[in-house]
Amino acid sequence: MSLNKEHINPKLTVVGAGPGDVDLITVKAIKVLKTADVVLYDALVNEELLDFVNPDAELIFVGKRRGCYRYQQEQINDLIVTYAKSHGHVVRLKGGDSFIFGRGAEEMEYAAGFGLETAVVPGISSSLAVPAYQNIPLTKRGSSESFWIITGTTKDHKISSDVALAAQSNATVVILMGMGKLAEIVSLFQEQGKNNLPVAIIQDGTTVREKIGIGTVDTIKQVVSEQELSNPAIIVLGEVVKHREQLKNIQQEYAKMSVN
Repeated sequence: MSLNKEHINPKLTVVGAGPGDVDLITVKAIKVLKTADVVLYDALVNEELLDFVNPDAELIFVGKRRGCYRYQQEQINDLIVTYAKSHGHVVRLKGGDSFIFGRGAEEMEYAAGFGLETAVVPGISSSLAVPAYQNIPLTKRGSSESFWIITGTTKDHKISSDVALAAQSNATVVILMGMGKLAEIVSLFQEQGKNNLPVAIIQDGTTVREKIGIGTVDTIKQVVSEQELSNPAIIVLGEVVKHREQLKNIQQEYAKMSVN
């Protein structure tokens, strides 16, 4: 496709692709994808969403997974600016919501420093949607009045200090990117006497590959081992995890009553 650089308007739009289920992308996100000249997309983005992209746009995979980095973050930043100046509208498509541990804010700041117009389209965060798909509410009257969303691993590859603080509260705790720190997480909750606190670990949430393991702080490591759970996964700790089983019991009781 030939480009007339005189009419190029360098722009970056950071778009949240949602947690995995194609249907959980927003209408606005689809509209933006149709206007893209270049799309830089991540590993956690469902590739079926690329069907919504402007057919003339260039698609570039810049995904990062643990131990496998196709591009470093600095390279991605440079690609955004380079393609915006040469092509026009760059859409940075990220899994979940780009402002929740997605580095979308950093990319926007970098782009703005080179004179690019910037915009963001919020996405449905996996931290909310993945538990919901398994009938686990993050708040429930009488069980949880608040929730924490914490990264399990900081940029220094250490466990976040906020996990220890969250373990002291009665809030629901959702930990992203925490599977590699599961033993440390468990220890912090055990130190607070929360050995029997319900825990859910949901792998590949909202997708056809979804797996879930349910246990307690004391048993969850064994559950992970037995069910071979691994990244990408979300850890949910809190009394609200019980709602899933409670709902199932109510439905079964109703079914029995209906038969009788």
